[in-house]
Amino acid sequence: MSYILETRNLTKRFGGLVAVDHVSLGIEPGEVVALLGDNGAGKSTLIKMISGVYTPDDGEIYLAGNKVEIASPRDAIAKGIETIYQDLALAENMDVPSNIFLGRETTRKVLGWFKVLNNDYMTKESEKILEELDIRIPSLKANIRNLSGGQRQAVAISRSIYWNAKVLIMDEPTAALGISEQKKVLDLVSSLRKQGIAIIIISHQMYDVFQVADRIIVMRRGVKVGERLTQETTSEEIVSLIVGAEMVNNNDR
Repeated sequence: MSYILETRNLTKRFGGLVAVDHVSLGIEPGEVVALLGDNGAGKSTLIKMISGVYTPDDGEIYLAGNKVEIASPRDAIAKGIETIYQDLALAENMDVPSNIFLGRETTRKVLGWFKVLNNDYMTKESEKILEELDIRIPSLKANIRNLSGGQRQAVAISRSIYWNAKVLIMDEPTAALGISEQKKVLDLVSSLRKQGIAIIIISHQMYDVFQVADRIIVMRRGVKVGERLTQETTSEEIVSLIVGAEMVNNNDR
């Protein structure tokens, strides 16, 4: 398989607690993989190793077949791995272009010497990426705090895609959204898949998972206990794996 991202035996310990225990997984370009498990299963710790928040104690990470060391979240972003957490990390007192370019603002020179923000350029580029992703936001000049939950999620996703994310990790992307906005976010995920973006989704929303995921990986107590093609499993089987009511069979990798 031609994985864009792969982990091999990734392990993280906190003192005597093994939070993630030799977890291997892979994801191909244009694939959506759901990472499921109960609270404390190790999902967040796993993605924090992939996104550079934690350094693995054991194991390896590969990008496009090449072994990499991810030293920090900034390093992960530079390598094309973007993570969107539940809080979205948006500046609520700023407008849409300012958030898409947050920390990576473009400038222009005035009088050949002074640098000022190039707001026109950032606005035009924001309009382009939003149009490309078919995202509708009434006014780009509106502060983020005035946007709906689904629109905020869309801005966070747009920021990642604009900066050439190859792997997008989404932590509970539809949490606290209404039904109509959940559908918009899931439609956006499907659109990103068609563009070749590899997406890892952490979610407790089983319906959402079965709507967009190609594969489902289940973790329990730090261990990967199951992996299923979405079309070949049921929500009942996945719940059984999550709670430990079903033994792992030979199809689990």
